Amino acid sequence: MSEHHTSTSHDAHADAGPSLLKKISIVVALLVAPVAIVMSLINQYKVADGNGGASPMTEEAIAGRIQKVGMLSMGESKRELKTGEEVFKAQCTTCHTAGLVGAPKFADAALWAPRIKTGYEALLNSALKGKGNMTPQGGGAFSDYEIARAVVYMANAAGASFAEPAAPADADAPAAEVAASAAK
Repeated sequence: MSEHHTSTSHDAHADAGPSLLKKISIVVALLVAPVAIVMSLINQYKVADGNGGASPMTEEAIAGRIQKVGMLSMGESKRELKTGEEVFKAQCTTCHTAGLVGAPKFADAALWAPRIKTGYEALLNSALKGKGNMTPQGGGAFSDYEIARAVVYMANAAGASFAEPAAPADADAPAAEVAASAAK
């Protein structure tokens, strides 16, 4: 029994795996492909960021990233001053309409008479600084001038004849200026 080996069958066994050139090209492709993908993503980001590929460290780029998003205002800078009646309805009515926690009821002359006798300045001082169960300004956020108008409104509704206080140049004038401008 003789074995017949042909040259073609012998060469087939020698080339069983990929050639060295194919192995190198596969390794290179596996290394180059991710680098190419990352580079294309970076280029795409530069175009999408609005700088047109400009350096992200330029003054304009930095200013764009740290610009203010909004503003916080701690109060109204310009608003129309409220009348005594408006302040009363917004702040004072809670206690003075029902007579809660010792507050004299609105327009009750008998309860207001002893307070009116103390004078406008004393009433204004009590309203601004608080008295008894009433907190300063009754817990409100009005200017001293607006509180003065509310005091005059409530006292006059109960029989007083206080004059409307004159508007100060600044709506947040100290209480002494407001008190001095009002007639008894």
